[in-house]
Amino acid sequence: MIGEAFGRVKDSERLIVVGLSGGVDSAVAAHVLIEQGHRVEALFMKNWEEDDEPGYCAAAEDLADAQAVAERLGIRLRTVNFASEYWDRVFEHFLAEYRALRTPNPDVLCNKEIKFRAFLEHAQTLGAAQIATGHYARLTQDTAGLHLRLAADANKDQTYFLHLLDQAQLERALFPLADLSKAEVRAMARRLGLANAEKKDSTGICFIGERRFGDFLARYLPRTPGPIMTPEGRVLGAHRGLAWHTIGQRQGLGIGGVTDADEAPWFVARKDVARNALIVVQGGEHPLLYADQLAGEQLHWIAGQAPAAAPIDCLCRLRHRQPLQRCTIVGYDSKTCQVRFDVPQRAVAPGQSAVFYQGDECLGGCVILGLD
Repeated sequence: MIGEAFGRVKDSERLIVVGLSGGVDSAVAAHVLIEQGHRVEALFMKNWEEDDEPGYCAAAEDLADAQAVAERLGIRLRTVNFASEYWDRVFEHFLAEYRALRTPNPDVLCNKEIKFRAFLEHAQTLGAAQIATGHYARLTQDTAGLHLRLAADANKDQTYFLHLLDQAQLERALFPLADLSKAEVRAMARRLGLANAEKKDSTGICFIGERRFGDFLARYLPRTPGPIMTPEGRVLGAHRGLAWHTIGQRQGLGIGGVTDADEAPWFVARKDVARNALIVVQGGEHPLLYADQLAGEQLHWIAGQAPAAAPIDCLCRLRHRQPLQRCTIVGYDSKTCQVRFDVPQRAVAPGQSAVFYQGDECLGGCVILGLD
């Protein structure tokens, strides 16, 4: 099973460079390749310059973990700094999206521009035939090209974050964890005696780390306070800026108990740009939290073209780990699309990605532009 993903590389003299992050997934990915007889080296990428928040961007700790893994596995580890590339290709876009009052997903763009472009290009200068990462995803190949498919571990599947990759990038990519569960990965790491076997999964922004996000964003965006309001216009409090909030958000609103209202929690339903108002509703199942369609932009197909003419019946997820939802792409052109869902979807947030599937294959996706 595991070997299926590596049918494109059989020559043990060809070099595979693994992106070793310091985490357990990339460590076990390197081990799997070694066990299969490949010539393996590792590369640690530093993509964010340290600042005055020690512990929130722990590149030094991650590098130490990567060095320990490389030593244990007996492979060479190099380091490279892509901070400039990350700023120009990912972070500037990230800030522009927040200024436009949307909620971007930097991990998606980071994979496209850093892990499978800057890293790939650098690895090729080192003589690599292919690169490998610790992503949970699967690749197959036929006469039509390469197909990105769901990983065996549905809970860890990361195809959502990889949907912007193209055929050229996938041709040089390997995903050694395709057929492994997270439990199996940790068990393997323990058997190997890897010090990071129990290291927790990162949940922070790609390469920036797990820091206080509001304080971090305030360094780059001006505060634009305004009212927090109900759809009927009742003012409940104040926000520090629409950019700090996302559709469906519950925490961090600071409105607490409201006179003449029940105790159900409040959620962000809309951003009223004209009034600089954050529109909130009470109860997680409020109708304003749901949408049965969306408009998308920056449409991308992994195959290089759409699988069929519209309408296209397929599946979609609007966030990582969301169960796949039935939908129809009712229309599309080279850059935009219109999507209708069989069942209304909760918290459809402009700026996030809508990723399309047929069966277990990830077709590509778009950036959510709006709800119609």
